[in-house]
Amino acid sequence: MPTDAPLVPGEPAGLVDHHCHGVVETDLDRAAFEDLITESSVPAAPGCSFFDTQVGLAVRAHCAPVLDLPAFAPAEDYVARRADLGAVEVNRRFLRSGGFAELLVETGHLGDRILGLDAMAERSGAVVREVVRLEQVAESVADRIGDAAGEYPETLRSALAARLPAAVGVKTIAAYRGGFGFPQERPSDDAVVGAYESWRQEIRATRQIRITDPILIAFGVWSAVDHGVPIQVHVGYGDADLDLHRCNPLLLTDLIRATQGSGASFTLLHCYPYHREAGYLAHVFPHVYCDVGLAINYTGFQSPQVLAESLELTPWHKALFSSDAWGAAELYHLGALLFRRGLAHCRETWFRDTALPDDEWQRIIDLIGSGNARRLYGLDS
Repeated sequence: MPTDAPLVPGEPAGLVDHHCHGVVETDLDRAAFEDLITESSVPAAPGCSFFDTQVGLAVRAHCAPVLDLPAFAPAEDYVARRADLGAVEVNRRFLRSGGFAELLVETGHLGDRILGLDAMAERSGAVVREVVRLEQVAESVADRIGDAAGEYPETLRSALAARLPAAVGVKTIAAYRGGFGFPQERPSDDAVVGAYESWRQEIRATRQIRITDPILIAFGVWSAVDHGVPIQVHVGYGDADLDLHRCNPLLLTDLIRATQGSGASFTLLHCYPYHREAGYLAHVFPHVYCDVGLAINYTGFQSPQVLAESLELTPWHKALFSSDAWGAAELYHLGALLFRRGLAHCRETWFRDTALPDDEWQRIIDLIGSGNARRLYGLDS
């Protein structure tokens, strides 16, 4: 549904994608495109293809018609048609087909490969706002101050404060940097300085600035808490450098308890296969929200069940929509389309024997599709 299309009864109005990324704008061969529709860090096994997955089949089913191909066109025809149209036209078609009103774009992952905020706004026709990645801020500070460990706490606080006026929130990828075993309590500045000194030794040994120290991860999160902003947290399924068993959001319970009343909120992203646990946390803690963004695309035709399971406990006013699209613009289109179909499936199954009024269902799905994000991130302020 393009952004200027009339609202279809029973569908959420213009979506707020509260967690997404930029898209690449270079022509892609088949290997490069397949790399963008998998969370694996290596190519498919010899003789195999990532088109033979839920997301790959969904691309052929639902994205091919956007490129003027028949549904389920062969993969080689799909990639060839993409090249014929060119990356700019492909991106415009997919970014405008999802019915997005606003995109909250997290800019910390491989920013040199993807479109920036202004270009994303032009291609999508949507309002685009930034989400700041905490670990990127920390790594930029380390690059700037070098071995001056005593300067790290205040420099990190100042760097984060400088980024926030132009952003609507922050994100942590603690899940990728050791999981949720980091200290849940606020670390002291002395502890942070000591942890930074150890990190500098690691940087010298590896010649790579990559923050993994659990005390420094916790310090970044608590620095964001002090600003009272929404804090997005990657939970569950992701790339191969993630230890999935360390990413259960229940491991964050002490942190969540400790931050009640702080003004900060936590939005648990993607969450699969812990989407029921995330729903529980959103149910019992007032400052916790959740979505199943990444999981919707990667479970494809099974995504209605995943969405329904995530809403078993999640209050209507605590559920959010995201696509987590990165790189391939198709993931924006699929995220929106599968989300809408999943909501329709929920109504058909939950209220088959109950005459839920149309206006009541419209109110619920508009909360999930946009209203909750607008309230949480202050988008209408």
